[in-house]
This record gives sequence, structure tokens and C-alpha cells, in this order.
Amino acid sequence: MSIPLFPPSASTVAHDTDRLYFLLLALSLCVMAVVFLPLSYFLLKYRRGKKANRADLHLPTMKIEVTWTLIPTLISMGFFVAGAAVYFDEEVPPGKFLEVNVVGKQWMWKLEHQEGNAEINELHIPVNQDIKLVLGSEDVVHSFYIPAFRIKQDVVPGRFATEWFHPTQTGVYRFYCSEYCGLDHAKMEGYVYVLSPEEYAEWIARGAPKETLAQRGEQLYSELGCSGCHSGHAIVHAPQLEGLYGTTVALSDGTSVVADEKYLRDSILQPGTQIVSGYQPVMPAYQGHIREEQLMQLIAYVKSIAKTSPTISP
Repeated sequence: MSIPLFPPSASTVAHDTDRLYFLLLALSLCVMAVVFLPLSYFLLKYRRGKKANRADLHLPTMKIEVTWTLIPTLISMGFFVAGAAVYFDEEVPPGKFLEVNVVGKQWMWKLEHQEGNAEINELHIPVNQDIKLVLGSEDVVHSFYIPAFRIKQDVVPGRFATEWFHPTQTGVYRFYCSEYCGLDHAKMEGYVYVLSPEEYAEWIARGAPKETLAQRGEQLYSELGCSGCHSGHAIVHAPQLEGLYGTTVALSDGTSVVADEKYLRDSILQPGTQIVSGYQPVMPAYQGHIREEQLMQLIAYVKSIAKTSPTISP
């Protein structure tokens, strides 16, 4: 059985990451050659008992100092720019993507598609389509790692993390938790199934539940009593959620914030930290009262009504 030296390169960012890696490896080999080859030569030439000219040399020290400072600096800055380009490409998702929620817990990964399909330690996605992962943890720090896609994202309790990739080859690929998270950390792994668009559509239809992720969030929104305040006819004066996601929200302290996943999360779990201008801090905190996946369902519902106009009270 052959053991490949590197995992397959199955995403667009994988090729850029590999290119940067091999350039760094080549630079390291060049530095080794520049340092150790002359070092080995001088060790032999000037060893004890060897006849060699040991008189002081008069060299242009300033030029030498400037040269060996300036050239490595320029090379390092070049690698910094190349690495930053790869990093920003990995961290900034494109405008249109297929979104999947990922929740890490000891010791498993639960993944939910916007259509409502849920998976445990498996991820089915279509090939040649941008995929965005919204990741959260229910307990300790985890790290979602897909070697074939060259992506790895730490998942810290109490906050969301995002990662995106564009798979380029159909097939089955492994993913892992690459952050030690407890006794069964080594078993916290799974498989990514990259399917053709037709196979993916068939898989979604075959396992589709009765409710989408947003519909589950809407049901939870009603069960928790959120609609009693965040509606146009509510007695309690609270911000309208229709059309909220993606907009800029003015806060009572004079600052403003974009209503993204992080803002919605904080507003649900710790609503007293960012008070909307013109409103009182009367909303109870849901920290510790809802699970991570329920939080993602609520946010999916709020995102689903992003293009809906608010209901105005008469």
C-alpha cells in the first residue's frame, strides 16, 4: 500500500497554499545552502594544523551589512504579501455561496444544511460551488480541519467562526478535529462527500426533512416568545427583525454595528451589551438557555426575513 506524501489538492485555495509552502521550502533550502556550505568549507580550510592565511581581511563591511540585511528583508516582505493574499482569500467568502452550519461538541461534529438536512460526522456538498461554513462549539475549543481543501478553523466556545472553500474534484475526503479537546479527541473525525450537482440535488431531496433550518428557527422564535416583542403589534417596544440582517444598526452609545451573525448571536445571548438606539435594555439574556444549534436556527430565521419589510403598528 502506497502512502502519499501530501493529501490531494481538491479545492481552489489548496493550490495557492501548496505553492506558497513549496516556495518557503525552496527558500529554506537556499538559506541552508548559503549558510552550511560555506560553513563546512571554512571548517575544513581553517581547522587546527591546516596551513591557511589567517591574516585580517579588509572588507567593505558597510556594503556587506546593508546587502545581507536588505535582501532578506525584501524576500521576507515578498513572502508576507503572498501569504497575506492567500489568507484574505481564505477568510473573505464570496458574495454567493451554499451555507452549512457546523457545531462541534465532545466528541462529534453536527452539520446542518439550510434545507434542513442534518448530518453527524459527514458533510455532503456539490462540486464547483462556493461553500461557507458557520462554526460554533458547545463545550471546548475544537478545530475543523479538511487536509484535502487546506482549510483549518479553530472553533471557540461563545463565538462564531466562518470558513469557506470551493471544491474542485468529486470524491470522499477526511476531516478532523485538530485541536486536542479531551479523551476521545482522536475519534472526532468524519468524511466530506463531494458530489456532482445532480447527485447533490438527489441527496438533498432524499433526506429533506419537513422543515428547513429557517422554519425550525421560526418555530423556536415563537416558542421562546420572541414574537411577543419583535412584531409590529407588540405591546413591548422592541426592534423589528424583518429586514435587519446585513444592515447597519445605530446603538445607544453613539456607535454603530453591522447586523451580521456575530451581532445576532450577541443580541440573543447577551442583549445588554449592545443596546439599539431608542430602545430600553429589557430583553432577557438567553445565555445558557438555548443550545448552539438552536441559536443557529434562530439566526437562520432572522436571515431568511432579511428582505421582508417590517410590520408597522397602527
